[in-house]
Amino acid sequence: MANIIDQIEKENMKEKLPEFSVGDTVKVSVRIKEGEKERIQAYEGVVIARRNGGIRETFTVRKISNGVGVERTFPLHSPLVANVEVTRKGKPKRAKLYYVRSLTGKAAKIKSAEN
Repeated sequence: MANIIDQIEKENMKEKLPEFSVGDTVKVSVRIKEGEKERIQAYEGVVIARRNGGIRETFTVRKISNGVGVERTFPLHSPLVANVEVTRKGKPKRAKLYYVRSLTGKAAKIKSAEN
């Protein structure tokens, strides 16, 4: 029984995904359906969490929009997620960056991996 489920999950998983982790700044291209039309909208921010694994893996991206923090959780293998592009590598001190929610301005910056 478990082998059948694993096989179905493998078929629906995306093969070409970039290597990204918590602390990285990513640009997620999301397919949005409006009536009959479909368009792609970019959502750029810092990855503050990744959870689970396999087909049900999700990641949470946080960005500041008009002075308000906005978080969005994306299923990694969803057909609605068209593309994930890493724009900047981060070097966090933790696995989950929930503490960034209470920080503002320069304090909320994650150290770059190049340093």
